Amino acid sequence: MITGLNHLTLAVTDLERAFNFYRDVLGMKPLCRWEKGAYFLAGDQWLCLNVDEARIPSQDYTHYAFSVNDFEVAEKSIRQSGAIIFQQNKSPGSSLYFLDPDGHKLEIHVGTWQERLAAMKESSVMAEFFV
Repeated sequence: MITGLNHLTLAVTDLERAFNFYRDVLGMKPLCRWEKGAYFLAGDQWLCLNVDEARIPSQDYTHYAFSVNDFEVAEKSIRQSGAIIFQQNKSPGSSLYFLDPDGHKLEIHVGTWQERLAAMKESSVMAEFFV
């Protein structure tokens, strides 16, 4: 069935502002830009920004986490941009939780799912493990 994440599309209200944030602050590689959207690469992952004037920011915990090769550099860039930090890190590994200019909840994170499961197994969290 599902073999992986193909791409992520985020609705934005101001393409210029969003394009600059994803390129200049987050360092994603722009691939293509048109009147109502843009494509970027985040490592090997494909990201699409699509203009949608009806965008309503989510109030729940849903967020998108990106790996970074230098956490301190990425964190500095995000904080200097004025991005809103919406949560403090409470889980294993370095993480920064922030909002993009359209209110999408994003995270930069250093760590793997294997490290996260190992930490959960050592904690008091009641969980059922399948690997």
